[in-house]
Amino acid sequence: MTDTLDMTVQYTGDRGAVVAVTGDVDLHTAPTLRERARAVVEEGAPHLVLDLARVGFVDSTGLSALINLLQAARAAGGSLRLAAVPDRLTRMVTTTGIDQLMPLHTTVAEALAARAGRNTGGLP
Repeated sequence: MTDTLDMTVQYTGDRGAVVAVTGDVDLHTAPTLRERARAVVEEGAPHLVLDLARVGFVDSTGLSALINLLQAARAAGGSLRLAAVPDRLTRMVTTTGIDQLMPLHTTVAEALAARAGRNTGGLP
């Protein structure tokens, strides 16, 4: 686990953004994820795709941060989709049923296509 979390934001031009996360999302870094991603929502991009391809670890605090982001996105009329989700987080999200609220996608492209209403054969 690390105490640093890096994030880059790419706006998609349709009230959406892809937030690429690098590092571990845990007790120490979850507040950073929550605050920075909420700022993206508040800046007018309530439809978020979190690219988690470079995330090595997510604990329950990180899961809580994701739920908080989902609530913020929905309150702003948006949505939250997760892409390239690490195995451990996939298990946590599917076991708890949260995947019914924030869809999991294999790739960012798949998540963006699903949001746009194009079926790529992935999850909803």
